[in-house]
Amino acid sequence: MKTWFAGVLTAAVLATRPVLAAPPEAVPMNATLWDSHGKEVALSQWRGKPVILFYEDRHSTTLNASLKDALFNRGREMGLLQAAWVVAVANLESFNFFPARGIALSYVRDEEKKWGVPILVDLKGVLGAEPWKLPKKTSSVMLLNDEGRVVYSYSGRMDQEDMEVFFGHLGTLLGVNMTGVPRDAHP
Repeated sequence: MKTWFAGVLTAAVLATRPVLAAPPEAVPMNATLWDSHGKEVALSQWRGKPVILFYEDRHSTTLNASLKDALFNRGREMGLLQAAWVVAVANLESFNFFPARGIALSYVRDEEKKWGVPILVDLKGVLGAEPWKLPKKTSSVMLLNDEGRVVYSYSGRMDQEDMEVFFGHLGTLLGVNMTGVPRDAHP
């Protein structure tokens, strides 16, 4: 289980076939998830800036590590690290029973401390259901505008071309050109 969480920011080593999600939603999206202490959290609290949402099960955290590295590097190089929210969501639906839930949440808390970022948890498969409809057994990346409307959604491993499409959408939301030459991975 620990390797599942550690993989959030490491190199991609798994492969799956990509699945494009539904077209952008006309209404703002919201869901109630949980923090690592079991407290309910509404995704709507991340409004006002674009949101980059990563939704991953324990086997898929490294699937889009190259995107995560590129996102960090481009954000740092362009002075945009605070321009958008990055929301990590761990799909823990398969661990939503005693005692597995407590153990899984403990691992999430350890990873939060290790990486210095909050990790939300989906204990009930909320993001796999309507209206989100994200696959539960892969890495999904969603880009929401500052009002919570879906601008871009992708499930599976992104190749370089897919990442450039993502950065094109993100750049449009931020009013900058984020596409171009791939950057080296951060240390």
